[in-house]
Amino acid sequence: MNNLFVPNSKTPASVDVLNALGAELDKLSPEVRKAATYVLENPNDVGVSTIREIAGGAKVKPNTFVRMARSVGFNGYEEFRQPFREEIRRGEASFPDRARWLQSLAAGGKLGSLYIDMATSAIRNIEQTFAATSDAAIKKAADAIVKARRTYVLGVGVNNTNARNFTYLADMAIDNVESIPKQGGTATDDLVRAGKKDVLIAMTCKPFRTEVVEAVALAKSQGVKIIAISDSAASPIVIGADHAFVVEADTPQFFPSSVSVIALLETLMAFVIADAKPDVIANIEDFHARRHQLGLYTEDR
Repeated sequence: MNNLFVPNSKTPASVDVLNALGAELDKLSPEVRKAATYVLENPNDVGVSTIREIAGGAKVKPNTFVRMARSVGFNGYEEFRQPFREEIRRGEASFPDRARWLQSLAAGGKLGSLYIDMATSAIRNIEQTFAATSDAAIKKAADAIVKARRTYVLGVGVNNTNARNFTYLADMAIDNVESIPKQGGTATDDLVRAGKKDVLIAMTCKPFRTEVVEAVALAKSQGVKIIAISDSAASPIVIGADHAFVVEADTPQFFPSSVSVIALLETLMAFVIADAKPDVIANIEDFHARRHQLGLYTEDR
């Protein structure tokens, strides 16, 4: 046939595959045409359904979809559906389509339902967190960090690890960020010298940790600018904060989810680096060059 779509090493877009299939429609046998028509009318099924499932929907035999795929230059149905699956993986499909893909994962075994619940909550948490804020809001918070004499990052429990990770990343570029509480101390002790030129990034989710709430109250009384991260707009650290970010932390398990907090902190750090002076990039390059020289990385051989 002429005008066949022949896939190459670069994964084609699903719209190209659909256009090629539509161009061949009137040349196909009746059964293959039924399969092709189903795909053209239900393209979202391709990325989330097995060949047996989609054949059932089209009321044809599974092998008919293999013939359909070959009619437009693919070796088989799996190769045909790859562009559709790739778009889901990259997040280019709509959220309902990705939700259907996630639901299809539940067929993987006894732990399928747990797997789907965890994946769904992680994706939903990130989407809702970023939908609730904006690049402008993150830039304002990043501006405050860049201009600050010192930035304190406060988290206890699981958020202590998140605070230290943010400080670790910041240390590659700037030297005025520190995580608290320090070992053997308390957050209120660590903030005793903080003032109007400083910033406190504080994070706590329900149930709110008393030491974080108290440290934020102290910092406010000393004129410190507050960047608050919590899972409630009614959180005591969010109310009255200079910059507030409400994250989604829902999870089907007993432990709180840190996925959205980590994503938000990584984004904030990216904005800090983008917002900082040009020598910040040089600092990062020097940091990694030093590590290579000290043999801290295993070099490719």
